[in-house]
Amino acid sequence: MLKLIRTAAIAATLAFAPNAALAHETDPAPGQSKASASAGPSRHAPRASRAPLAPGQSKADYYAWLARAPEQRAAVIAFRDRLAAERLDSIVPVWQLIRTSSSWRQCAAQPFEVAPADKWGNIAATLKFVRDEVEPAIGEVEALSAYRNEHLNACSAGAPKSAHRMFFALDLTPVSADVTRETMIGAICAAHARNGRGHATGLGFYSGRRFHVDSNGFRKWGPDGSGATSPCLRHA
Repeated sequence: MLKLIRTAAIAATLAFAPNAALAHETDPAPGQSKASASAGPSRHAPRASRAPLAPGQSKADYYAWLARAPEQRAAVIAFRDRLAAERLDSIVPVWQLIRTSSSWRQCAAQPFEVAPADKWGNIAATLKFVRDEVEPAIGEVEALSAYRNEHLNACSAGAPKSAHRMFFALDLTPVSADVTRETMIGAICAAHARNGRGHATGLGFYSGRRFHVDSNGFRKWGPDGSGATSPCLRHA
């Protein structure tokens, strides 16, 4: 199985070499800094550890998905180009913004999906908050879940107009293992209190180091979805 995945990844890399940026080929491997992976300086610290992933949503799985569905290539490139035009393509690797949901397999959905083009503008303010507030506070983050189509959103118990359904939302986790849950919560809550209203930022925390950011309205909540359980209340 691993051999097949590696073969698919290599094939996809070769097939899409003229547009390798669509998969952020210059992103470092685990433990490698961006500065050593490219000629330019890194704006992030070196990766300290891999963030937890749902099975089937690694970078190699992304390449395999492209190899199975080459018609998606044009959509990925168009999405990447839209972000690049707004200088938003280097905040989170573009291929991570195509991850759907950690429960994709249980919902008989796809592990990756490009959001409809009419929703691409919705993610812009979210990425700006990540760039301007989240990453300066806790360092580089990894996107674990982004757009969810109607079927996947319903299967995941999302609201009909969920921020994920409309591509306003990202579920994120710090890349560095040195960022504890409490450090993460304190730093992001402070950023949300300071500038979240201006970005119309929604901020939610789940178990472990997974958290949610969207630009669909200023609010905050805790693991049960209630504002009363938001851990930010401890840091007010």
